[in-house]
Amino acid sequence: MKSYLPAAMLAAAFACTLPVHAAQFTITPVRIFMTPKDRAVAVTVTNESDEEVVMQADLYSWKQKADGSDDLVLTEDLILTPPILKLPPKGRQVVRLARLTPPPAGVQQTYRLIVRELPEARAGGQIQLQVALAFSLPVFISPPGVKRDLQCGVERAAPDQVRALCSNTGSAYTQIRTLEVFDDKGARLAARDSGGYLLPTVKRSFDIKRADGKIPAGKVKLQVALDDGTLQSFDGNLPE
Repeated sequence: MKSYLPAAMLAAAFACTLPVHAAQFTITPVRIFMTPKDRAVAVTVTNESDEEVVMQADLYSWKQKADGSDDLVLTEDLILTPPILKLPPKGRQVVRLARLTPPPAGVQQTYRLIVRELPEARAGGQIQLQVALAFSLPVFISPPGVKRDLQCGVERAAPDQVRALCSNTGSAYTQIRTLEVFDDKGARLAARDSGGYLLPTVKRSFDIKRADGKIPAGKVKLQVALDDGTLQSFDGNLPE
């Protein structure tokens, strides 16, 4: 799996007549999975542009706050070697993500590897607006036996909107891709095509709005699609 960062993805955000420069690069894999036995894994960074690209990589421990937002703290548990990358046009480099400290037993460790472009002065007679891009990769170190435990309920948030209340009481992350609400006859009432990560012990809510009118009261089924392709269903009952 490969993630592509387009050169002009941020250019529209600037109301400016200056030429805009931003890099194009790819990183594989886009999610990094390790076990306690893995001392290091390989990460490939490719410069897709026609100019040299300089990037810096930093490692953060990754937790989530009570509202589900990310809490990132710089860490030395892992290192990427080399931490500064200078790639020629169309160049590629394989770097190593190495673990420095042994992970605790029975608990999945979660990190974020953030790779940032470092804009440099460009040759030429005209001034360019430098747009630095960054890419964040989740890193999971999973000992044997850890697993998610996702539980969800539904409540009414508005006449045309329900709120899914989800918690992960397991020992490994879960990632929600989509959420759908069906009535007791199987008709789809509302859907949401975005979700997010729930790290262990985290609770999050997701609002799901109907596009064409009120969501009727009564029995409903919440269907949650996860990143591994599985579906989980939860029963609920909506008041008026």
